[in-house]
Amino acid sequence: MSAEQLAFELTDTSRDWLIHRPIEVAVYIVIAIVLRFALHKLIDRMTKRPQEGGRPTLLRPLQERAGRVPRDSLLTERRSQRAKTIGSVLKSAVSIIVLVWCVLQVLGILGVNVAPFIASAGIVGVALGFGAQNLVRDFITGIFMLLEDQYGVGDVVDLGEAVGTVETVGLRVTTVRDLNGTLWYCRNGEIARVGNMSQGYAVAVLDLPIAHSSNIQEACEVALTAAEQAADRDELSRDVMEPPELLGVNSVTAEGVMLRLTVRVRPGKQWAMQRSLNRAILSAFDSAGIQAPYASMLGMNRQTESA
Repeated sequence: MSAEQLAFELTDTSRDWLIHRPIEVAVYIVIAIVLRFALHKLIDRMTKRPQEGGRPTLLRPLQERAGRVPRDSLLTERRSQRAKTIGSVLKSAVSIIVLVWCVLQVLGILGVNVAPFIASAGIVGVALGFGAQNLVRDFITGIFMLLEDQYGVGDVVDLGEAVGTVETVGLRVTTVRDLNGTLWYCRNGEIARVGNMSQGYAVAVLDLPIAHSSNIQEACEVALTAAEQAADRDELSRDVMEPPELLGVNSVTAEGVMLRLTVRVRPGKQWAMQRSLNRAILSAFDSAGIQAPYASMLGMNRQTESA
C-alpha cells in the first residue's frame, strides 16, 4: 500500500470519527430530547383538568368509584392528585425508555456491541427484582390502586391498623390521619384490604334504646317524625340523599328494646347526621314521655326500696 493510499484511508477514517459520527450522535441526542419533551407535554395535557371542572383526559377511560357524589372540592382534589400521580409514573417511564434507546443508538454508532449490555441489563434487572421485591410490590400495588380508584384524597378508609382520612396517595406510601390526629404511613404493598367509607354514599345508622314498658308503635312514630323534621332542616337537608327509614325493632334484651333507623347520606356525612338525629330524637322522646331502659330500671329500683 502506497503512502498516498494510506494517507487517504486515514483521512477518510478521521473524517468519519471527527465529522460523521459526532453528527449522528448529536442527531440522536436531539431526537431523544425532542421526543421526551413532546411526550411529557402530551402527558401534561392529558393530566390537566378542564376549565369546567370535569375529569382530566387521562382519567376518562379509567374506572372511577365516585358514584353519585356531587362535584365538590374533595372530588376535584381527588381527581387532580390521581391524574398527577399517574402522569408522573408515565413521565418517568417515558424518560427511562427514551434514555435507554438513545444510549443504545449512540453505542451502536461508536461501534460498541450492545448485545452483551442488553443481556447484562436483563440479569441485573432480575437481581434487583429479587433484592427489592418489597419495593417493587409497593409500586405495583400503588399503580393498581390508582388505576382502580380504590380510594383518594379526603376519603375515610379502614386499612386494618390505620383508620382515618386519606391525606396523600403515592405510588409507595399512603398517609392516613386518624381521629386522634396521628398520621399513619401505610406501605401500599402491605395493604391487604381497603374499607372505603366515602364512595358513592354512606348510611347513618341509629340504634335507639327504649324501655320495655314503652309503647313501641308510638316510639317508632315519634322517632321517625323527629328524624324527618331534623333531616328537612337546611343545615342537614343538603347531605340527605333519601328520607329516613325506620326499620323497626332491631333487638330485645334484658335491659330494653332497641329500635333501628337509617338515613342514606352523602359520603363522610354519616357521623354528623347520627349526632344531629340522636339529639333530635332524644328530645322528642323526652317530650313524649318515652323512657330509656336505664331510667325505667332506676324507677323500678326506687319503688322496690320504698316498699
